[in-house]
Amino acid sequence: MRIGVAGLGRAFTLMAPTFAADARVALVAAADPRPEARAQFERDFRGRAYATVKELCADAAFEVLYVATPHQFHAEHARLAFAAGKHALVEKPMALTLDECRAMVDAARAAGRHLIVGHSHSFDAPIQRTRELIASGAYGRLRMITALNFTDFLYRPRRPEELDTTRGGGAVYNQAAHHVDIARLLAGGRAKRVRAQTGAWDPARPTEGAYSALIAFEDGAFATITYSGYAHFDSDEFTGWIGEGGQKKDPAAYGAARRALTGDEMQVKNARNYGGAQYAKAHAALAHQHFGVLIASCEHADLRPLPEGVWIYTDGERRLEALPSPKVQRSEVIDELYAALVDGRPPQHDGAWALATTEVCLAILQSAAEQQEITLRNQTALRT
Repeated sequence: MRIGVAGLGRAFTLMAPTFAADARVALVAAADPRPEARAQFERDFRGRAYATVKELCADAAFEVLYVATPHQFHAEHARLAFAAGKHALVEKPMALTLDECRAMVDAARAAGRHLIVGHSHSFDAPIQRTRELIASGAYGRLRMITALNFTDFLYRPRRPEELDTTRGGGAVYNQAAHHVDIARLLAGGRAKRVRAQTGAWDPARPTEGAYSALIAFEDGAFATITYSGYAHFDSDEFTGWIGEGGQKKDPAAYGAARRALTGDEMQVKNARNYGGAQYAKAHAALAHQHFGVLIASCEHADLRPLPEGVWIYTDGERRLEALPSPKVQRSEVIDELYAALVDGRPPQHDGAWALATTEVCLAILQSAAEQQEITLRNQTALRT
């Protein structure tokens, strides 16, 4: 599958090892406004690089546009892809409004092209295996999901719009998209109501750095999702110091994110970014990716996905169902893309699914602002 990349920023650097290692994929072109990023892409992948996404979409050499531009441009760039007859793989969040999401879905349908939204952590193999265990019925019905994640998210170098909720910044757009997608996948998809609180506690970082939400599903199951990106407690302590990307972490590095925020933040970010003077490839992963602590409570067991597999706690025993270490990180995204384009299998993470996830994220913001429960109206069920 020949892929063009829109945006050579942080999201791309996390997906680049997957693209490079998967024999089903060839990166042939890219677009980014930064000349140093374009030059790095040409060196790494021997592909063509453009300054704008419009120029990129005019290139006939690829069939899938990977949209990894800033969130406020996702809808526009996906529509450019469809207008050029290309499929689109779009980073989360899908878009900033439901109207933008609907426009993307309509454009994909009119063009007869696939729209897949990912990577999100609902693609992760331990989450997928947990869903299979729930669906088997061996442990009774799913009743409750408990999920939490504490990180240094808010204190990583940011562009101004990344600290502006109206332009897609903050923990809800960026991180709740993972939490909600996981909860919907495990619970079967159709959420019904949301009640939430958010926290914006640092005037120097004026956007949501934390949230806690209760999501009720149509079948009576419910999920609580809690997140803090304020760089204090690190919940990777609960996963044996395996980081979100499956890499080993050094607990002695506590506080590094805050200490690194010195001088011009944009210069720091650009230096670390793809093509920058301090750019470093992603760490070699040892285990599966994860998004903090999660426990799925069924009638007869608790299921806990972890980087090494799924722990199963039944009435009389606890055991680990181990999963093989990943040969290629995030290969599940390529699996779904390949199945859609080559095998004609409808993707799970399509536009309708991602629109429903976006609706829950927007409901979290609305519930916190209005101090009331929000009813959901655009949910879709998990494919079985």
